[in-house]
Amino acid sequence: MSLAGKRILLVISGGIAAYKSLDLIRRLRERGAEVRPVMTAGAREFVTPLAVGALSSGHVYTDLFSREDEQDVGHIRLARDCDLIVVAPATADLMAKMANGLADDLASTVLLATDQPVLVAPAMNPKMWSHAATRRNVETLRRDGLAFVGPNAGEMAEGGEAGLGRMAEPLEIVAAAEDLLDGGRKPLAGRRAVVTSGPTHEPIDPVRYIANRSSGRQGHAIAAALAKLGADVTLVSGPVTLPDPRGVKVIRVERAEEMLAAVLGALPADIAVMVAAVADWRVATANTEKIKKKPGEGPPPLMLAENPDILKTIGHHEKRPKVVVGFAAETQDVEDNGRVKLQKKGADLIVANDVSPETGIMGGTRNSVKLITAAGIEEWPDLSKDEVAGRLAGWIAERLS
Repeated sequence: MSLAGKRILLVISGGIAAYKSLDLIRRLRERGAEVRPVMTAGAREFVTPLAVGALSSGHVYTDLFSREDEQDVGHIRLARDCDLIVVAPATADLMAKMANGLADDLASTVLLATDQPVLVAPAMNPKMWSHAATRRNVETLRRDGLAFVGPNAGEMAEGGEAGLGRMAEPLEIVAAAEDLLDGGRKPLAGRRAVVTSGPTHEPIDPVRYIANRSSGRQGHAIAAALAKLGADVTLVSGPVTLPDPRGVKVIRVERAEEMLAAVLGALPADIAVMVAAVADWRVATANTEKIKKKPGEGPPPLMLAENPDILKTIGHHEKRPKVVVGFAAETQDVEDNGRVKLQKKGADLIVANDVSPETGIMGGTRNSVKLITAAGIEEWPDLSKDEVAGRLAGWIAERLS
């Protein structure tokens, strides 16, 4: 009941992500919050006031000029009689109104009249999010003191589109609300963390390399989650196409040997989370010129050498961090292989998952993990990778406390 007794005004604006507001209401209420919803006309095109009211167990406010609502509560009282206003989803249009002080409906009027903290969860097409006008509006709102959560990267509702613009998941928004109402609680303040992410590329010649299917989404999400809890985070990333997490120092590498050197250079640290899918082998001597295919000759032999084991090196290092977490991506015997890895690598925790092709996890946006420690195994449900990151950051904070 982390939000027990807190009054949250939830502004729902018009976007496909409005359906997530239903789960957000449930998540806020199960933590003890009282949720009072305000819906724009656009929001009512995606979810109904009936559904929102059923989940919030209260009146849903929709009209600035409603005689009944104005006599009962009134838009000024709505704006002030709360502990926090959450705007989820926040469309580009509503943020433009907020940034420019427009008030032509109930939602924008309440947001202009409030003196309470405001948390904004943007949701829109990636092109709209990256547009110069939206970027200006976001910076204006940040300077005005509004807090943001998201947006996240991923697939859009529009077929074939992907990028930065998905609304943060409900549990992420809940965590951000808890932070704001808790005075920005930072349980990892003063702690240093090093996180690895993505694949490594081990060159065969100037145009070919050995790699794997890791996207880096989970590692980047964990770095962001640790930073959100106040940690000073160094993210050592292999080649990925993801944006850098906010507030995180990023070191970009390609090869496993470069990744190890960067991790060692980030020590001493309190936390090490080794998420990167490091190639186990590299070509012993990479060709300096492109290997040419010759008619009548078979493929050239590749002499392989073993790459350094970064997790094992850190787990047994003289400057070993207080908490060492490793990831185990397995296609069979997930628990058994995870237990073996926990012991051999000198880790405090192994986050194990099944990445066999039928799961669709490798390179995807969701994860289903098992936490393996010396004390036993804890299985988490299927979650977004951002939700896994938030939960894991909380586990680490609790371990250190």
